[in-house]
Amino acid sequence: MKIQNRLKIMMFLQYFIWGSWLVTLGSYMIKTLYFNGATVGLVYSTKGLAAILMPALIGIVADKWIRANRVYMICHLICAGALFYAAGIQDPDLMFWAMLINAMAFMPTLSLSNTLAYSCLEKAGLDTVTHFPPVRVYGTVGFIVAMWTISLLKLELSNLQLYIAAGASLLLAVYAMVLPTIPTANRKQGQPISSMLGLDALALFKKPRMAVFFVFAMLLGAVLQITNTFGNPFLHDFARIPEFADSFVVQYPSILLSVSQMSEVAFILAIPFFLRRFGIKTVMLLSMVAWTFRFGLFAWGDPTPVGFTLLLLSMIVYGCAFDFFNISGSVFVEQEVSADIRASAQGLFMTMVNGFGAYAGAIVSGKVVDIFTTDGVRDWQTIWLIFAAYSLLLAVVFFFLFRYRHQPEKFVQAGATR
Repeated sequence: MKIQNRLKIMMFLQYFIWGSWLVTLGSYMIKTLYFNGATVGLVYSTKGLAAILMPALIGIVADKWIRANRVYMICHLICAGALFYAAGIQDPDLMFWAMLINAMAFMPTLSLSNTLAYSCLEKAGLDTVTHFPPVRVYGTVGFIVAMWTISLLKLELSNLQLYIAAGASLLLAVYAMVLPTIPTANRKQGQPISSMLGLDALALFKKPRMAVFFVFAMLLGAVLQITNTFGNPFLHDFARIPEFADSFVVQYPSILLSVSQMSEVAFILAIPFFLRRFGIKTVMLLSMVAWTFRFGLFAWGDPTPVGFTLLLLSMIVYGCAFDFFNISGSVFVEQEVSADIRASAQGLFMTMVNGFGAYAGAIVSGKVVDIFTTDGVRDWQTIWLIFAAYSLLLAVVFFFLFRYRHQPEKFVQAGATR
């Protein structure tokens, strides 16, 4: 089997696991377990807490000590056990700890899957800028398939979503055993202790351009966490209005949200063109503007014909919002670092986006939702407009702070030498 196809299977399973619960667990906790907004935000913050340390730490291990595919397998075995246990929990504190253990094992696999893909493509003599997005798009397909599975089986408010995720984690752990072996970096005589510990990636913060890039990756990570946590509960809340109770939006919110991932497919495939033509600064700015539209359209959307159109447009712009900072950012980091710190650098990027950013986004968004909740009724329009204003502010500040001169020939040279 071609290496691209083997990597596509890996990406499909990687994101099928996440799609099984990421956008629906909030609704399960609010509607079935009766957790409040702050508690739901705290449970989702486990993803951020784990990603503050674990991706970079596991990236160091994969760079320096244990082969990446073996580390990947171990992480998914732990995920399978934690998700299986979480499915039987009804206590908020226990749910927090179970999902924290899951997150500590799962979050490193996001950057590890990228590392495995980049390494295998490079070893096969393929250009990573051109060939990584078509591989990564199968992760989005896996996410969509998972969301549709959970929604069509009416499991959005059921703990069975966690059992499905656990089974997929176990399957991926087994599959990881047959992935290509990725050797660790050679340890050289007289290396400084920082290099031996794999801390070389931290030196990227000495470069002003990279420091600003990582800070804004963190701030955009907060935005992503907001939509992951409260997008599905927002759509479920239209059931409070009698005329909307039987609407498609209320009955199948995950299917509607999956249009966001369908949009990702198109935008992922457009990444090589946009990066080569416009560069990372313009691509990131487009992402921030798209996030502004994502939340603004949510604010005015509802199940009426006009409101549904606005919701649908919000799903479409999500593809640009997510891909143009998350996937393009990963490709940008790959182009900026040497191969011997690849896993560490990807782990650092993941730490900023899904660590510090996701933790802050989960905690702050949970509190914002509770502030604008009265007697169990949430003022979603105000909530979404606040988040839209935040995204727009990021775009304005980023435009002035991020110094970057696009060099199209750099990407051409990168493709020619790989």
